[in-house]
Amino acid sequence: MRNGQLKLDVICKEVIELSHETGHFILKEKDKFNSSDIRKKGFNDLVSYVDKNSEKKLIKGLQKILPGSGVLAEEGGGSFDKKYTWVIDPLDGTTNFIHKLPCFAISIALFEGKTPIAGVVNELNFKECFSAIKGKGAKVNGRKIKVSSQKKLGDALIATGFPYNDFGLQNEYMELFKELMHTTQGLRRIGSASVDLCYVAMGRFEAFYEYGLKPWDVSAGALIVKEAGGRLSDFDGGNDYLFGKSIVVTNGYLHKAFMQTVGKYFKGKMNKLQSVK
Repeated sequence: MRNGQLKLDVICKEVIELSHETGHFILKEKDKFNSSDIRKKGFNDLVSYVDKNSEKKLIKGLQKILPGSGVLAEEGGGSFDKKYTWVIDPLDGTTNFIHKLPCFAISIALFEGKTPIAGVVNELNFKECFSAIKGKGAKVNGRKIKVSSQKKLGDALIATGFPYNDFGLQNEYMELFKELMHTTQGLRRIGSASVDLCYVAMGRFEAFYEYGLKPWDVSAGALIVKEAGGRLSDFDGGNDYLFGKSIVVTNGYLHKAFMQTVGKYFKGKMNKLQSVK
């Protein structure tokens, strides 16, 4: 930092290096991991020593990169009480990791106030590290990426996630799922929201939607999508996609049509879910 200004390009490079170091630990532990190492935070909400130790490594490293910064992390909690705050998911896709399935990732976003200004998502199985700096575009492994140019919903591949512990909108979810089965090229459920977002950013998917998510699930990936040229909203068509527990991202070309479809089933119903502010 010089004269109060962050050198975001330097910070982003250091965060990428930290994510690789932590990722090496996660992959090393994968083969030793067994069912006795699993703990339940809640129904279908799993955690392990790998999540917790990865988070500790990340927090220690991030606070060296930016001394005095705050942290909001999946396992340790936190708040936005500092000018700069790191929002961390140390292992996005824990269930996949536990079952030794790809994919899973480390997700790190840096906020200034309540605005993300840098993000890194490191998908460890395919060695793809996505990054973005506000206003400077998005990259994977240092190469610029952008969303797809597909303009027809019928030719779009869609990603989603399944509700796993909040079933208040299950019927609406299933009705939307059924419609998209008939009106798109297909749907995929990978099991890591941060990676789903990055796959929209690089054009592998045309859209992604899910409800019940937390800021650490989506913050880094949302910035990466935005910087790759995509559009984002919540299920009501507003901008509360980081904290309001619902998110829709598209390549932009399909956003209006896709939101009309989502709105048939969800518009005005998101108050059934408790927002994270």
